[in-house]
Amino acid sequence: MDRRAKIAAVSWLITPTELNELPDPSPRVLDVRWKLTEPDGREAYRAGHIPGAVYVDLDAELSDHSRSGEGRHPLPSVETLQDAARRWGLNDGDSVVVYDDWHSQAAARCWWLLRAAGVADIRVLDGGYAAWTRAKLPVATGDESPAPGDITLSELDPDMFVDADGAAALAQDPDATLLDARATPRYRGDDEPMDPRAGHIPGAVSAPTSYNLSLDGSFRSATDLGHRFELLAHGPTAVYCGSGVTACHQILAMAVGGFDAKLFPGSWSQWSADPDRPIATGDAP
Repeated sequence: MDRRAKIAAVSWLITPTELNELPDPSPRVLDVRWKLTEPDGREAYRAGHIPGAVYVDLDAELSDHSRSGEGRHPLPSVETLQDAARRWGLNDGDSVVVYDDWHSQAAARCWWLLRAAGVADIRVLDGGYAAWTRAKLPVATGDESPAPGDITLSELDPDMFVDADGAAALAQDPDATLLDARATPRYRGDDEPMDPRAGHIPGAVSAPTSYNLSLDGSFRSATDLGHRFELLAHGPTAVYCGSGVTACHQILAMAVGGFDAKLFPGSWSQWSADPDRPIATGDAP
């Protein structure tokens, strides 16, 4: 079985009905409520969440802002991530389901990080909290206080990410691919609301994450996503976005479609802040 077939054979998503009907012991559920416009999602979580779900703070627990020069959401150390995972109540061997209310973009960051740290059984709730409430499934309010877990995480798998030099090498390699997961105006350089310079990494291919989803916010079918990335990606592939969050959504969509890809965690926020790094504008890679 080739690498694509192995990835496609894994179910990375779970529907609200499937999650609700799982027998005990049920998986640990993590609520990664975060948006660019509302980074602190704790109040939204307290107002309503899946029963038993524990709030995860993307800025404080899935990033390490003490690391300078690595973009707006640097990866946390394994020690920081492990401390957080134990606070969430995770134990070795637990099944985990993650969700958010932002089209799975923040949830995908948690999915990617825990996979990179050795958690094997982790899925994303397809359609997120909106799909759960549309299905009229039970909702809880307030905070959850799980018993501390004892999970042991491994160092982040170096085969799952690249640095800026690695991203540049893939972008310039005719037998490889670097995908830009941001919206098209940011790729072209028409608009840059967050970072020092506008444009994209020379050689990168535009692949906005919005095309991964159906109108209801759930992921398109594995067949549709497979066709999408068959056209976009060839050879070794990495993905970047603004700060290493929505790129994880692209990696998840690619995995659903049967493709493997690495993350450039620093993404455009790191690249554009370095005056020695070249930029390109317009529609062409």
